[in-house]
Amino acid sequence: MSKTPEPGPLGTPTSLYEHALQLHRRHPDAALPDDGEPYPDDGAHRRRYSGSEDQRRRGAAAAAILDEFFARPGATPGELVWAFHEVDVPIHHNEHIAAAARRADRGRARETGRWLVGHSGDRCSVLIGLALLAADWNPDDIDLIRHIGLLSDTFGSLAAEALKRRRGGGEALLWLAQRSRGWGRVYVIETLCSLAGASARPWLLRHALDGDFLSGYYVGEVAMTADVHEAITGPDPDDALIDHTGRVLQIMAGNSGMGMTWNTYPPISRVLDAHVGYLARQPPTWIRYVTAAFIADHLRKEDLNIPSLPADDRSVLLNRYLAVLHRQDWRSMARAALDPADKFTAWFIDGIATRLKLLN
Repeated sequence: MSKTPEPGPLGTPTSLYEHALQLHRRHPDAALPDDGEPYPDDGAHRRRYSGSEDQRRRGAAAAAILDEFFARPGATPGELVWAFHEVDVPIHHNEHIAAAARRADRGRARETGRWLVGHSGDRCSVLIGLALLAADWNPDDIDLIRHIGLLSDTFGSLAAEALKRRRGGGEALLWLAQRSRGWGRVYVIETLCSLAGASARPWLLRHALDGDFLSGYYVGEVAMTADVHEAITGPDPDDALIDHTGRVLQIMAGNSGMGMTWNTYPPISRVLDAHVGYLARQPPTWIRYVTAAFIADHLRKEDLNIPSLPADDRSVLLNRYLAVLHRQDWRSMARAALDPADKFTAWFIDGIATRLKLLN
């Protein structure tokens, strides 16, 4: 078998896997800049296949190509590099493709998947390779899977699916979550939470929510899997835990239509009570100030209907947050941090700060 993929329609020789590795060597402990884009095969993907109008048929054409390939004993994986370029290849688990993988000889399906992930220069066939590996459970594939998963917007979902089936996959998912952003981070953290591994809890409690608005999709899974309510009400939580809990509360407060909100988070009252208590003992920072203001602004709303947070409790909590925000050291810090040229600052002053009578 050749270890170098054949040039594609536009002469693309570089594998996506090697592309990911090269970027990872430059950024070993962080997400790849721009999720690794542009990919080496971008020239061949300027026209994106629109997919089947019938969602039930998505992936069926790709599965038929796999069936035909595995029916030929002498066929080699290199034949598949550009075979899927003109058909719909979903980036998520697809039952048509998974069924084709199960119909094939397991060893051959795994060998084909490994080759495509490691050597293909076309993202479509790399996705097929990942789908083949996601139907298997050999732990020897973990390193290959997690590194292609660094290109997380495209490959994160199937990489997470493949890792969760393998012994040791939880640790690899945590490694990948620490190096993912955007939609890829959503896919990986949702899968990490589904495993509920104890080793991931310290990180989930302190770093899972990165501030991107997409965090709203998985804030509920993080809060429940990591038992935020137990951690923040325990003795002596560290600053990272307190700050991240504030982010959990802030994201839930504005999370309508995306994921868990205060209304659907049963321990909301306990978590707010613990957070504001510890917040009052922390030194002021701009991030803490903004987080507390967002929370207070949500508590201020009169139309909230939260069974686990009665109006009287809400009023007490609001006054406690406002007491922190109106402290002289917090006010002085906030005034010094204001940037008149910053759009967020202008929005914050005209909106939340005005409603709460802050910074007067």
